[in-house]
Amino acid sequence: MSNTGVLSSQKQAKLLNLFAEVRAQTEKICEPLQPEDFVVQPVVDVSPPKWHLAHTTWFFENFVLKGNVGGYKLFDDDYHYLFNSYYETEGERWIRAERGTLSRPWVNEIMSYRAYVNEHMLDYLSKEELSDELLDVLEIGINHEQQHQELMLYDIKHILGINPLFPVYRKHYTDSQLPNLESNLLKIEEGIYEIGFEENSFHFDNEEGRHRVFLEAFEIQDRLVTVGEYLEFIEAGGYTDFRHWLMEGFEWVKTNEVKAPFYWFKEDGEWFYFTLAGKEKLNLTEPITHISYYEADAFAKWKGMRLPTEYEWEVACQIFEPEIPKEANFLDKGHLRTMPRIGDHKQFYGDAWEWTSSAYLPYPRYQAPEGAIGEYNGKFMVNQMVLRGGSFGTMQNHIRPTYRNFFHPNLRWHFTGFRLARHT
Repeated sequence: MSNTGVLSSQKQAKLLNLFAEVRAQTEKICEPLQPEDFVVQPVVDVSPPKWHLAHTTWFFENFVLKGNVGGYKLFDDDYHYLFNSYYETEGERWIRAERGTLSRPWVNEIMSYRAYVNEHMLDYLSKEELSDELLDVLEIGINHEQQHQELMLYDIKHILGINPLFPVYRKHYTDSQLPNLESNLLKIEEGIYEIGFEENSFHFDNEEGRHRVFLEAFEIQDRLVTVGEYLEFIEAGGYTDFRHWLMEGFEWVKTNEVKAPFYWFKEDGEWFYFTLAGKEKLNLTEPITHISYYEADAFAKWKGMRLPTEYEWEVACQIFEPEIPKEANFLDKGHLRTMPRIGDHKQFYGDAWEWTSSAYLPYPRYQAPEGAIGEYNGKFMVNQMVLRGGSFGTMQNHIRPTYRNFFHPNLRWHFTGFRLARHT
């Protein structure tokens, strides 16, 4: 066997194990749920957990098993229509806004679907040698499911968070160590820096196009903005003072009567918020989360600062925290919330995705792949803002300094925070 063949076999063995781990993790996320929880869709941005379970399974059936495994029989012919998300190449699909109307198929039928596809995938991966191209699709599918694991947590929290009973998803682990709330500015010199992915390992296509950027000298905060700091903005009348807001953002505030981050509410003059552990008083030492780009931008202006660009964020991360520190708060640790900073790590990884001031656009020389996989990132490069760093809902092996997340600026049901920056 050639050296290339040995490397491919090693990669396939690694992906087989990772496939099994990721599939099990998705189902672990669903363990605290009851059958009624699996079908709720309170808003168009939220998908029912049952749909996530089915769609991630459809990906492997459609892009790996079908057409590659001889004699493979689809679990159900209707699932291709019901659980395709946005792949125009793959044909018609059930409308996103009505995923919550699908009371059938039942949850137990979807779990049977997962078991059926898992069995065939594990058999195929253990017996057949996959081409490099198919291994790449398999690796995308695994990372795709990890993205949906985090989306499921967003959606589960939204489903439970609008319930007046404030139901508990899962009790949190808490840390009794004293938080480090000291805030300093990290200095980056003016210069030309390289941005984008360049190693020979997995990454998404939107990270490609390694290129140089010129940055003016700037400073960037060495931690995330906290709940307590954001509360000061609210109490100073930040939501009613137009001077801090982009016009579009201030219109969003007025139209939607926004007065605080998502999941925050006042009772008898005291602030509370909904967490995955239920209703709690605000923890002022935690990093802020569940805010829109508009809110992050307004807070930064109120402080006389700004949000970093995605280039500034990546350069600062590579210089000051190139490796993931042991303190980083990812899904692996099971905290299921943002955690106060302990020690002096810079919080570039985990806790909350960080809004940047950069529009989501292609890098120089970016080319979307051919076929359905080419629809994964490129067609969304408009009217969205880039976020960096991962959150407490992200698996640690899923993140890297070049990872580019993206959302529309008004959305805030996901786990989003920010840090400040300024020119020097």
